[in-house]
Amino acid sequence: MSGIAILLVGAVLCFAGVGSLHVAVLASGFGLGWLVSDLLSLSLGTTFLVAAIGAVVVWAATTLVFKFAAFFIGIIAGAVIGAKLSRVLQPDDASWILSGSVIVALAVACGFVADRYRARALLWLTALGGASLVLTGLGLAVPPLGFLEDPNEGTQQFFATLIWIVVAAAGWLTQRRLFPEKLRIDDNRARR
Repeated sequence: MSGIAILLVGAVLCFAGVGSLHVAVLASGFGLGWLVSDLLSLSLGTTFLVAAIGAVVVWAATTLVFKFAAFFIGIIAGAVIGAKLSRVLQPDDASWILSGSVIVALAVACGFVADRYRARALLWLTALGGASLVLTGLGLAVPPLGFLEDPNEGTQQFFATLIWIVVAAAGWLTQRRLFPEKLRIDDNRARR
């Protein structure tokens, strides 16, 4: 059940994130809460609670400072990407300091990129962040695909990263086709 929930949230973020800032904020906050809870190995009920609280808190904070919405969405999506990147690239004996550094660094960098480039950056960030949640959800929901959620060193890391890139690219293409007006893309260019 938990894998399916995170899979659905990831799919919404990956394939429709740039369509609605509110949806992107709620999905990113939920995903961030979920991935942080997962890193801390919390129980399923606590993980859902932390993820739901994360969604509401991130949405409320972003709404209050909507002038800086792209920056905050970039920070949250960057943190989601950083959390997944830490999970994919580190073996089971993950360093909390290294994981925290990666998450914070990517969150801040993505926040500034999103503030500077707005919809174009959010397109990439929501596709990458959503794809990370899709992989985590698939890994939790389908036991043979467990390596997508927590890959071992070597081949599993390679394939998890490759699948992450493919799903993110599919999300990027889908969003470009669904929301060309948000991205200010000419209709003829969006269909290519």
